[in-house]
Amino acid sequence: MARDINDIQRDIERTRRQLASTLDELAIRTKPQALAADAKVEAQAKLQDPQVQKILAGVGVAVVGLVTLVVMRNRKRTKDLKEIQRLLAGRA
Repeated sequence: MARDINDIQRDIERTRRQLASTLDELAIRTKPQALAADAKVEAQAKLQDPQVQKILAGVGVAVVGLVTLVVMRNRKRTKDLKEIQRLLAGRA
């Protein structure tokens, strides 16, 4: 059965409206503000996950431990250097 020209034109117009709507939606979604808002919502949702909170706490403890270790090594190294300087000053 052949389609009526009016039916074809209505289909074309409907398709155009759908395409225009899709393009409008894509334009809205790709705005930097919308992308930033979406990323913020996703990050907040991830941070509410208990598993993620445990991982972040572990990373925090590891960082504090490493900083403490580095500070203690530097203090020991400084103390050792001062002792060497003292010994060398006593020889002169």
